[in-house]
Amino acid sequence: MRTHVALAALVLAAVLLPGAVNAASSEEEKAKHCAEAAERYKELAGKAPDQEPVTIVLMYKYKFCPENITVKPGTTVRWVNVDKRTSHSYWFRDAGKEESERLFPEDKAEMTFDLPPGDYSYLCGPHWESHGMIGKVTVAP
Repeated sequence: MRTHVALAALVLAAVLLPGAVNAASSEEEKAKHCAEAAERYKELAGKAPDQEPVTIVLMYKYKFCPENITVKPGTTVRWVNVDKRTSHSYWFRDAGKEESERLFPEDKAEMTFDLPPGDYSYLCGPHWESHGMIGKVTVAP
């Protein structure tokens, strides 16, 4: 009887709250995706991204990993393309920054944050519209 009640509750939740079910699934997918990107980075660099002296953002399968970061003013962030075939860029368009050069597989580029505290969305020039490749940096004192 309990199994039927639990199953009915699960079905009801899926019907009435599809956004909640999809959000949980989406978060799990992001975590899995970023874990794959970190493994690829480790293969290339010989160490994990969090072992670097700068903040690392990986570009992998049309996503930034992590998608959102918080840094202090003066922090250097390094974007690394760990894809095998696709080039990416990062572009703080709304902040008036120039788009980075295209980063081909295994390329990297850095930016030191001289922006005032606040939230700064950025995008991959070639993939933000087609794949939703957008990230955010929060600069906090």
